[in-house]
Amino acid sequence: MKTLVIAGGTDGIGKALAALYLRRGDTVVVIGRNPDKGRIFLDAAHTAGATGRAHFVMADLSLLSDTSRAAEEIRTAFPAVDALVLCARHYRSVRTLTAEGYEENFALFYLSRRLLTHALAAPLAAAGHPVVVNVAGPGSGLELVRWDDLQLTRGYRGTTALAQGGKLNDLLGVASAQEYGPAGIRYVLIHPGVTATGFSGEYDAATLPHIRSMQQHAKPVEAALPPIVGVIDAPPAEPLSAYVEGRRIPVDTPDFEPGAARRLHRLTEQILGAGPR
Repeated sequence: MKTLVIAGGTDGIGKALAALYLRRGDTVVVIGRNPDKGRIFLDAAHTAGATGRAHFVMADLSLLSDTSRAAEEIRTAFPAVDALVLCARHYRSVRTLTAEGYEENFALFYLSRRLLTHALAAPLAAAGHPVVVNVAGPGSGLELVRWDDLQLTRGYRGTTALAQGGKLNDLLGVASAQEYGPAGIRYVLIHPGVTATGFSGEYDAATLPHIRSMQQHAKPVEAALPPIVGVIDAPPAEPLSAYVEGRRIPVDTPDFEPGAARRLHRLTEQILGAGPR
C-alpha cells in the first residue's frame, strides 16, 4: 500500500485523485486551507470505509510558515511517503500580496511546491519507488521568466503570473531531479490538459467569460487522472520527465537548461533571504 501527500487535494484533480487512491486501499494525506472542505473529505472517506487512511492537514500554502508547519506535521506522522502530488494554485486578476508580503502566485504556485519538495525529501527517499508529481504546464519557453522581476511588480497580469509559474516549476523539476535523483526520487512534470475543475481564482469581468467557456468545454476530471496515476504507480526510470496530455516531451532541450535552474535557485534564495517586498 502507498502513502500519498496531495497539496491542493480538496478540489478538482487533487480531490479526485485522493478519492481514487483511498478506494484502492492506500493512505492519503490532503493539504488544504479550507476546514469545511477538509471535513467533507474526511466524512467522505469515513462513508467509504477509509477512516484511518484519510488525513487532512489544514494549511494556506501561499504562506511559507503554514507550508513549513504542514511539512513538519507530515514528516512526523509519516516516515515514508511514496508520492507527493503538487496541485494547488489560484488565479488572481489583480496582483495580490500574501500576509507574508510575497506575490501570491509566486508564493503558492512556485515557493510552496519548492518548499514541499525539499521538506519531504527524506520521507520520499525512505519509500521504495518515490515520485514527485508536479501538475503544472511543462514545456514552455524560458522567455516567460522575468528574471529581474520574478514577483511581477511591473505589468502584472494573471495569465502572465500563471505562465511564469509553470516555467518556474519546470526549472524546479530540473534542480530537484539533480539533487534528489541519486536518492531514487523521480520528479515528473505533468500537464493533464484543460480540465473541468473549479478553476480556483478571482477573475475580473474581462476574464470570467473565458473561464466559463473553458469550464464548459474542458475534459472531465476523471479523464485527467490516467497519466498522473500512471507515473505514481510506475515512476519513470529517469530522474526527470515531463508529460503533456499523456504525451511525453523531451527534457534535454534549452527550455530545461540546468544553468537556468541554478539561476532560479540563486534568485529564490536571494528573495527569501531579503524577505518580502
